[in-house]
Amino acid sequence: MKRALLIALTVWAAALSAQTPARKLQLAEYAITNLYVDSVDEARLVDEAIIRMLAELDPHSTYLTADEVRQANEPLQGNFEGIGVQFQMIEDTLLVIQPVGGGPSERVGIVAGDRIVAVDDTLIAGVRMSTDEIMRRLRGPKGTTVRLDVVRRGLSGLLHFDVRRDKIPILSLDAAYMATERVGYIRVNRFAATTADEFIEAVDNLKRRGMTDLILDLQGNGGGYLNAATDMANEFLQQGDLMVYTDGRQARRSEFKAKGNGRLRAGRVVVLVDEYTASAAEIVTGALQDWDRAVVVGRRTFGKGLVQRPIDLPDGSMIRLTVARYYTPAGRCIQKPYTRGSEAEGDADDPLTRYRSELYERYAHGELMHADSIHLPDSLRYYTRSMGRTVYGGGGIMPDLFVPVDTTRYTDLHREMAAQGVILHSAVAYIEEHREELNARYADVDQFTAGFQVTDALLAGLLSRSDAAGIARREDQYAHSLPLISTQLRALIARDLWDTSAYYQIMNSVDPVYLQALRVLHDGVYDIILN
Repeated sequence: MKRALLIALTVWAAALSAQTPARKLQLAEYAITNLYVDSVDEARLVDEAIIRMLAELDPHSTYLTADEVRQANEPLQGNFEGIGVQFQMIEDTLLVIQPVGGGPSERVGIVAGDRIVAVDDTLIAGVRMSTDEIMRRLRGPKGTTVRLDVVRRGLSGLLHFDVRRDKIPILSLDAAYMATERVGYIRVNRFAATTADEFIEAVDNLKRRGMTDLILDLQGNGGGYLNAATDMANEFLQQGDLMVYTDGRQARRSEFKAKGNGRLRAGRVVVLVDEYTASAAEIVTGALQDWDRAVVVGRRTFGKGLVQRPIDLPDGSMIRLTVARYYTPAGRCIQKPYTRGSEAEGDADDPLTRYRSELYERYAHGELMHADSIHLPDSLRYYTRSMGRTVYGGGGIMPDLFVPVDTTRYTDLHREMAAQGVILHSAVAYIEEHREELNARYADVDQFTAGFQVTDALLAGLLSRSDAAGIARREDQYAHSLPLISTQLRALIARDLWDTSAYYQIMNSVDPVYLQALRVLHDGVYDIILN
């Protein structure tokens, strides 16, 4: 039998005398699978071969398993199927922070502060079950039912709820509120299928409240769908304005132009960016900067200017293959440099490792603290489309106004408290005990911001949790970090009372980039830059 197989393989190889590289690879895989001395995992071999081929291309051409595809697509599709609660694991118990408005949990009567202790008669509290495992039990196909056992503060015994799972929205907007009487603020965390609709709804709501100018916060936004980015850019630009174009070896140049029907074609705009602003977020930023439509404030963006096309494979896995580069209206490709090919994973000399550590290099070289540490060659110089201002490509988008990282805000004590969840857990414990009192006292976040003060009892609980976590007390560092810790506690409590918009409304009061944006709009800086 083996001799017959060997003969067949030899004949097949001879038939491929005019062999292409693909046929050569196919023959090698066939030979290994059928002739190797030991049994082999054919699927794993193929996966590894694909991964290693893609590693020779660029940092963003990747292979995803079927499970990874589902996990990656979920936030971009804008929804998942489950019970609809925001939760936090506190002392091995699932604490409901907020049920999703109109979602399946709220419809059956689950409220903020409830503790879910069992799912379908399986105990999840006090058994050190992983968060992933708990989420797996709570999620499921739309229309299926899950039984929850709940402990509610002030009531004895368990409450039982049968929750019919449904589609739960994943929002792209973290916050939308009026920063001043005329200035609106919108923070976008990703560019997903529902982003444009969410953004337009937020703009309409803020305009009804008097918004004429906008702060668009794209800090930390890692990107997403290209069409979501062009839909947003379209809201700001005039008819026929080029928003972005893509070009590749096989993918011919494709241009995306504004339709001229946007809601924000007038009024001043400030875009906030940082070193984690990437991809689709850079498309929006580049389009507005190149048309002199916005002042960009913050730090140089990540620098991802490559376009990936998803290629679905029969087993549900996927290749994301780079097929083109995208260019801003002025002609900039903002992709930061990378070296093709990859060596051993984790090797400091590995090009992929160096690419991923580039942000650390920026920090080490002082770029995040000093704008004048960046030196770009004249070959990367471009000019904006309306005013002819100088802009640069080849490694992210440079802001019009640089705001350094404020390293003096943080102490080692604060970092340890944050990393071990001491600040978060203290806020959650406080609101669990005082929720009814807070709801009765404060009708909205504005009243809360004006009236709520962090109490000595709340801070005592914080320090007690810090001691229990084994964090050494450093009184000088505590005194230095106390203003920031107090702001974070207030923001976390407001988030749990209302939503993430309330959280950012409070945290932005101490955010240097946000405060610089307000100065740009109020102190005449905007007109100096764009007039």
